[in-house]
Amino acid sequence: MIEIVKTGALNTVQDLGRSGYRHMGVSLSGVMDPLALRAGNILLGNEENAAGIEIQLFPFRVRFLRETSIVLTGADCRAQLDGEELPPWWGCSVRAGQELELRFPRQGARSYLCVAGGIDVPVVMGSRSTALRGNFGGHQGRSLQKGDLLPLGDTQALPLPEEGMGIEPPGVALATVFPTSAKGLVQLRAIPSGEYELFSADHQRFWQQAWQVSLQSNRTGYRLAGEPIFPSEEVEMRSYGLVPGIVQVPPAGEPIIQLSDANTAGGYPKMAGIIEEDLWRLGQVQPGQFIQLVKSDSREAIRVAAEVNRWLERLRNSCLPLKKVVGL
Repeated sequence: MIEIVKTGALNTVQDLGRSGYRHMGVSLSGVMDPLALRAGNILLGNEENAAGIEIQLFPFRVRFLRETSIVLTGADCRAQLDGEELPPWWGCSVRAGQELELRFPRQGARSYLCVAGGIDVPVVMGSRSTALRGNFGGHQGRSLQKGDLLPLGDTQALPLPEEGMGIEPPGVALATVFPTSAKGLVQLRAIPSGEYELFSADHQRFWQQAWQVSLQSNRTGYRLAGEPIFPSEEVEMRSYGLVPGIVQVPPAGEPIIQLSDANTAGGYPKMAGIIEEDLWRLGQVQPGQFIQLVKSDSREAIRVAAEVNRWLERLRNSCLPLKKVVGL
């Protein structure tokens, strides 16, 4: 069991999401950075879909009510365990009574607290993720609050060493796979889709300008601010199914990228789709920061997916031997 001592309004329990129910109007939900959750769970010996806590508002503080192991991944949130600094992408065992605090990130947007055995909230429609708009899943269908007690699942995995052990984050280990622009902007690969040709007069500006992530952004979608783009003619569209990554263009001309809590249907023209393997990077961009969209294709998406899978496989193959090296 862990106790929430301090939290912001939108910190939630999430796993990899609730798939298979979009035709019923149920959003995917799930973490905004699936690589961070999967890596944390691998280090703990959990199932990769085990639920953790997604922290996107700080400060956040928890008290451990029993001995367990934890891993912190995602944003570098200047973590402290009983006042002692912990590095980012770090795991260790903790004792009953110890407190962990996460502060506003020096890099990234969302941090993930993974715990041995996972957060053991009820499974609803195949997932432990919190669906905030539907008020179900996660812990009582809502954001975490001070005083909440979260049960932990059982685990047979080896504990992590008290002195800790870390892993290299994907942004470093896969730096050649996930590029940044010459100006240091996160570059997100996108495949033209749907009504792309309607915007032919603005194609160059769509791909070349730096888009600022608006302050009106959240887990449902990131709104982009920049010089607007417009279709060559107005079109009346029927609603169509949405998935995370779809880039829509509303009448004002500033795109919206659908994310984990995306609506299940929409009717704005579709300009492009961010490739799935790049979405975790967008989840780590703070509102106010700039991104650049890069024209891509399915062949490139498959190549990136293969590189990510190889990195995860290396983690799976190295974590258990590493624990043995440190004496466990």
